[in-house]
Amino acid sequence: MEQSPKSVAITGASGYVGARLLRKLEDEEDISKLVAIDTLPPAVPIRNMAAYRTNVTEPIDDALTQHNVSTVVHLAFIARRGRNRQEVDSIRETNLAALGSVLESSARAGVNHIVYLSSYTVYGAHADNPVPLTDEAPLRPMPDFPYGYDKFLSEQMLQEFQETHPDIAVTILRSCMVLGPSAGNYITKAFFRPWLLGVLDYDPPLQFVYEDDLARILTIVIQRRLPGVFNVAGDGVVFYTEFAQMIKSRLINLPSFLAYGLAQLSWNLHIQRESTSCGLDLVRYPMVLSTGKLHQATGYRFWHTSTETLSAFANSGLLYQDTA
Repeated sequence: MEQSPKSVAITGASGYVGARLLRKLEDEEDISKLVAIDTLPPAVPIRNMAAYRTNVTEPIDDALTQHNVSTVVHLAFIARRGRNRQEVDSIRETNLAALGSVLESSARAGVNHIVYLSSYTVYGAHADNPVPLTDEAPLRPMPDFPYGYDKFLSEQMLQEFQETHPDIAVTILRSCMVLGPSAGNYITKAFFRPWLLGVLDYDPPLQFVYEDDLARILTIVIQRRLPGVFNVAGDGVVFYTEFAQMIKSRLINLPSFLAYGLAQLSWNLHIQRESTSCGLDLVRYPMVLSTGKLHQATGYRFWHTSTETLSAFANSGLLYQDTA
């Protein structure tokens, strides 16, 4: 068995997932040092943590070398959608530049394990998606959904990096939507609104993973230096109509030609800032993940089902808060 790492660096450490992971790793006795890297200060004080306020598009060799970091968890990522093609391209360039810089710094600093949090959206929302999608399913991201496409391009970069650095283990976790009592990131704001638009005659299954379940899985991967690609999703599904009921949102189902037209019009008129009409594909076609490979490799059993995860967020008081 691999020896547990003594020092772990996390980029995007002040974000939603990063903060939960820091809390979990703080309790791991055999991890002596945590290195938090973000442009923002840490969300909470953590024992034995060194914090660096820096943009990871710049080299981080010094921080990694000073603390003899063996594992880097790369969470830094701009998730919001650009308003126009120029902004979409700028965000994509920043995301890829950040990943490239982190990988180069890691290689120079002698890091032996890279962990990357990807997304189920790399599979794309398609009518012919198999149910469930295994980790070996082809990646068909939607070009008009920048979040998923940027994750796809990031995975390609990681694959190329692994081919040229076979001595460095690379782990990619393709996670469904992460929720819990402390959720409140850009992605949740796009899905959780007082009203929801649906496509008539479509009621796709959705999956959610509890924030602390994901933190535990990341910890297991770090501790075991476990390489590979793994789907991550809580057990069970929540259908879209059930989803709307649980979050007390009004669901408006329209024929596809009206639904897509309305979604695009509301985007063009800046009525909503989350997604163009392509976002409707996410609540029309299924993207249900198989987590069999993850369970086989780790033995992990999720503490919370998809339904319990959604319920925890719905009861947290974070729904429909003013984000202005």
